[in-house]
Amino acid sequence: MATKQHDGRPLPTYVETAAEDGHLRSLLNDCVHCGFCLPACPTYQLWGEEADSPRGRIQIVGQLVAGAPVHGAAAEHLDRCLSCLACVSACPSGVRYGEIIEEARAKVERANARPLPKRLGREAIFALFPYPRRLRAARLLLKAAESTGLRKLLHYHWLSSHLPAILMATERLAPPVTPLERLPPRVPARGPSRGAVGLLVGCVQSVFFSHVNAATARVLAAEGFDVIVAKGQGCCGALSLHAGRMDEAARLARKTIDVFRAEGVKLVVANAAGCGSAMKEYGRFFAGDPPYTEPAAWLAERTRDLSELLAEAGPRAERHPVPMRVAFHDACHLAHAQGIRSQPRELLGQIPGLELCEVGDDTCCGSAGVYNIVEPDAAAELGRRKAAAVRATGAEVVVSTNPGCLMQIGAWLGSAGCALPTMHVAELLDLSIRGGEAPRRPLTRPST
Repeated sequence: MATKQHDGRPLPTYVETAAEDGHLRSLLNDCVHCGFCLPACPTYQLWGEEADSPRGRIQIVGQLVAGAPVHGAAAEHLDRCLSCLACVSACPSGVRYGEIIEEARAKVERANARPLPKRLGREAIFALFPYPRRLRAARLLLKAAESTGLRKLLHYHWLSSHLPAILMATERLAPPVTPLERLPPRVPARGPSRGAVGLLVGCVQSVFFSHVNAATARVLAAEGFDVIVAKGQGCCGALSLHAGRMDEAARLARKTIDVFRAEGVKLVVANAAGCGSAMKEYGRFFAGDPPYTEPAAWLAERTRDLSELLAEAGPRAERHPVPMRVAFHDACHLAHAQGIRSQPRELLGQIPGLELCEVGDDTCCGSAGVYNIVEPDAAAELGRRKAAAVRATGAEVVVSTNPGCLMQIGAWLGSAGCALPTMHVAELLDLSIRGGEAPRRPLTRPST
């Protein structure tokens, strides 16, 4: 059944509300082909091919706008982009590459330009990942595979070589199944309240990283915020948006907007970089959808990354020493999409005894939403490079602001025989505020 507007009419599909090709053409014209994006682009670093650079992909999109067919090669080069937006940070002309690649991928989706196996694999991914209930069922299957030894068996070459690459990539990245930490509808502030904030618990985040959500809620409460865990929330639509699945992204985003509007919170906090960057773009995304134009802008203006909010508010809770050498990895959708770099470092700097190490390689780790599943070969090479850079720091723990990055880095550290623990910034802050001992468990296990 079609979703209805407030007046009872069906909501428009993305095709009816998307920017016309004239707008896309104007975005393309901002590119002066200077080449500053080339050394910043991870896929250009990997292959040195113009078509696998931001400048080259812009040329491909220009050809599509001019009427060229969305054939297999064009779709492949667009799919190979990680959407890490490192090119946006490097670009002197202000090219809005994120918008370009989203709209280009929407063209690929509508044209069904991928080979059938790829299409089926992507449909399976998006039939599962944005839906917490389905993920909880998958989690039970994963737990059963762990307890029976089947998960270990999958890593024997004679079996893994005969299984679909998408299945093996998903299994490699999936963290060990740990108990779910459920949050109450409201976590009250400790001390005088600074106001009520909503917490986005997410889809994959709520099922496989519930401990990060729990740590986030405790930190926010300790810093004086009433935390509202809105009932009925789920995926924010970020995974679908970045993949060009615009109708699906809009449907999930509308639900997210409705849920938080009903709560009337002061701000909404995201602790996954991709989610926060997508929610901050809601105003643009729904500009042509009148029933949601104002509500979407309302939520976009009120969305904050956890590190952004805490840095703005300033510390209130006492920090206890955490004597630890920590390697910090910048999540791309925090650093490049949201321009947030100093805030997480500022928060880590507030922890006594903590030694912060910079990972020398600031290239994308290869996680990028579902990229490390749909493009496993490229993601594997980027993951190996990032793991090597992390090991070179001599750190005891890897820290980031995005669980997907930690999952990717942890997997490739494990493949290199290095079971280095990985932690979200929220977990380290929670550890310091509570004065506990650091967990010595990686979020992913070493490969066998």
